[in-house]
Amino acid sequence: MTPSASTDLEALARLLGGRTGAGRTITAIVGAPGSGKSTLAERLVARLDEATPGTAAVLPMDGFHYDDGLLVARGLLARKGAPDTFDVGGLLHMLGRLRRNDEDEVAVPVFDRSLEISRAGARTIPRAVRHVVVEGNYLLLGMAPWAALRELFDVTVAAVVPEEVLRDRLAARWRGYGLSADAIEAKVEGNDLPNGRFVAANSVPAGFTIPN
Repeated sequence: MTPSASTDLEALARLLGGRTGAGRTITAIVGAPGSGKSTLAERLVARLDEATPGTAAVLPMDGFHYDDGLLVARGLLARKGAPDTFDVGGLLHMLGRLRRNDEDEVAVPVFDRSLEISRAGARTIPRAVRHVVVEGNYLLLGMAPWAALRELFDVTVAAVVPEEVLRDRLAARWRGYGLSADAIEAKVEGNDLPNGRFVAANSVPAGFTIPN
């Protein structure tokens, strides 16, 4: 198994910016909850847009969360954020549309954490976008149905963070949403960190890693 190469934001931006003539590039950024992958994706898009404005966009995996009503019906609400609480087929089809790039624009869903709901068509990715940066926990899982996503990624990056740092970041995140200490404990220890361990144990290696 080929080990991942360590990189940083600037080197990654140069790599992607150098893919001239390669058509649209789809980059996957993966990591555990709290690993900073969303921030990394946004920073990478901003860096690419500095060089050539309007040519990069983010597609968050969280936009493909199942609705809470469906999770309640399936007994999965307490495990929201686990692999089986996402519409993987919808994400696969969306990546296929973005890969083909034969539409003027593609409307994509965005997860609104303040409402705990995915908002359909909340953002558009125009045809002129050369770099789509997809970020999410499970993009490189080596099991069905997630494994089908990998062939659609040109570049893969893992955000690597020690678990103790993840624990502190996650607790701070949930405090920011006004949760009680008991609720934070349940979220972090009962859901977020187990999901992060699952990502680490069941994902195929990314092409690059970024300590984050």
